[in-house]
Amino acid sequence: MRSCFMPLLCASSVLLLCSSLICVSWGLGLQDEITPKEVEFHSVDYKNVLHWKLLKPLQGRPVYFVQYKIYGQKKWANAVHCLGITEPHCDLSQETSDRRECYYARVQTALDDTLSPWVISPRFVPQWETSLSAPVIKLTARESAILVQFKAPRSPYRRRNGSWISMKRLHQLTYRLYVMKDNMIQAKHVLGRPVRKILIVNLKPKTTYCVQAEAKIQLHNRTSKRSKKACVITL
Repeated sequence: MRSCFMPLLCASSVLLLCSSLICVSWGLGLQDEITPKEVEFHSVDYKNVLHWKLLKPLQGRPVYFVQYKIYGQKKWANAVHCLGITEPHCDLSQETSDRRECYYARVQTALDDTLSPWVISPRFVPQWETSLSAPVIKLTARESAILVQFKAPRSPYRRRNGSWISMKRLHQLTYRLYVMKDNMIQAKHVLGRPVRKILIVNLKPKTTYCVQAEAKIQLHNRTSKRSKKACVITL
């Protein structure tokens, strides 16, 4: 696989020609105001969304145009669903679905008869830059024990039959469990291999316990936030 970790050089200004000094000054000021800032990908569970900002709120309603390409390609491709949009973000999950590739995206703003220069994002490699949302857990009370079942986050990708592909199908996910009683952590369980459920034993009967879990992608040692607290009373 070719390396994409190279400096990116691009033109950052556009020369405007006008018949008077006053017109040149106004045109450049407006162009700077509508030039996108902080163009970058935000990615959770491979939902890869390009975000950007403007320098300040504008009078009028700017529209945006988004293009993307894989590192090494010469031509930019239009993100068809993000041409002439009014929101400062564009979901490029499907366009960036090869998790190991290096991508760039760029944004241009239009307001009235003025166009901004194209502004290019930093390089983006989904496999290394996506974060993981918290898992969902389900508790079942047992005698002096709790059965914990895990549901991994889903990706934005579908199988041919239309069903969603889970993140556990894309990566080996392991879990860390926190068992609490009276808002105090009683035990921590680190699961070193992928599992769907675990039985926590040797608990006090007829006692309320709460559990939280974190998921971890083994490939790049990235951990999710903790899940919502789930509670149950043991039998």
